[in-house]
Amino acid sequence: METTKKSTFKVLFYLKKNAPKKNGMVPIMCRITINGSQSAFSTKLDISVSNWDLKYGRVLGKSREAQNINGKLDKIRLNMEECYSKILKNEGNVNSIKLKNVYLGLGNGELTFFKFCEKFLLDFEKKVDNGLRSKGTLGKYNILFTHLKGFALSKYGYSDVHFNDLTYEFVQEFDYYLRDEQSLEHNTIWLYMIGFTIICRLAISRKHLAFNPFSEYKNTKKDKDRGYLLRNELEQLVTFNCEKKKDELVKDLFVFSCFTGLSYSDMKGLKNSNIQDFFDGNKWIIVRRKKTATSSNVMLLDIPNMIIEKYAGIAKQDKVFPVPSNTTCNDSLMRISQQIDCLKEKKVTFHLARHTFATLFLSEGVPLESLSKMLGHKNIATTQIYAKILNEKVGKDMQKVSHKFKGMEQSFVTSL
Repeated sequence: METTKKSTFKVLFYLKKNAPKKNGMVPIMCRITINGSQSAFSTKLDISVSNWDLKYGRVLGKSREAQNINGKLDKIRLNMEECYSKILKNEGNVNSIKLKNVYLGLGNGELTFFKFCEKFLLDFEKKVDNGLRSKGTLGKYNILFTHLKGFALSKYGYSDVHFNDLTYEFVQEFDYYLRDEQSLEHNTIWLYMIGFTIICRLAISRKHLAFNPFSEYKNTKKDKDRGYLLRNELEQLVTFNCEKKKDELVKDLFVFSCFTGLSYSDMKGLKNSNIQDFFDGNKWIIVRRKKTATSSNVMLLDIPNMIIEKYAGIAKQDKVFPVPSNTTCNDSLMRISQQIDCLKEKKVTFHLARHTFATLFLSEGVPLESLSKMLGHKNIATTQIYAKILNEKVGKDMQKVSHKFKGMEQSFVTSL
């Protein structure tokens, strides 16, 4: 007579000692073992290592804290056993992954936060296809989602996250994860957290999330020097003769950006229909920035006008320029900068041109408000960053008033 082999089922609680919190507490994990296969998840309970009974998988002692936590662990074990029996009765077999997902509510088709994120990314991709948002921003959201999944799996053992899992602690621990385990820079973390906040706000507005998990989270962007070319450096670049036609094209595109402030993506999408004659008799670039969807209007000076004429009719699909890939542009700029003495020590990338435009025209007296409009900034505070780094402009401003002290200087010399 053939006998049916009974499945083995075990629930074990243990400490995740390799992930201590700043207060010294460590997470209590739950491990499910069925027929040798294992799955684990966080119980969302923390304890000091010294208070843990390793042999029995419980908190030592009879303190109120010990009784409270042990009671919760007993409840988890009981619910897990009930869930196991139910699946086994209804389906005839069960494995550790299925049991964990059903217990955590991830197997019943309900909307979870990660499913919400996936839907967000699909909607964002449609906006990119329609030209409403940039492909680069979509890439940043995809990386954010990858980090969130990695964090949930590493920290809690979750393959998915419920909306009620999104607490202040979850947000702060994610910040630590990006800093400590992913070794990301402060401003990169700041950028990802903005994206995370946007998704959470959307979930709140659609009534999926009951409260804002970022209410106690504080993080600000650190100002850092933005590279740019000085006027004499730009002049040497303008007059530099490139041996390769490809390098000459990239140099011209870079110079065009230095005189218009257009970013790489806006340059790539620039069409002849964006070049319009204004009532003042000048040609203007009229575009809506791909990154922010804000308008950016810039009057064309002689140099960018000449560059447009130089490449007229070469690009396809009504585009103004045949713009190579961003990588190709940056490779060419690196090659060119190494041949110009004053640029050898600078990291010249295409985005440097936009910073050069801002600092160059601000130093020449263009008002901050006008510059902000040309750059297509949503907030003038973004434009003010350039004003902070313009030591050259400060020097010029001081020179303008220096003549007012000539009489005092002469009196001082006489008194010596």
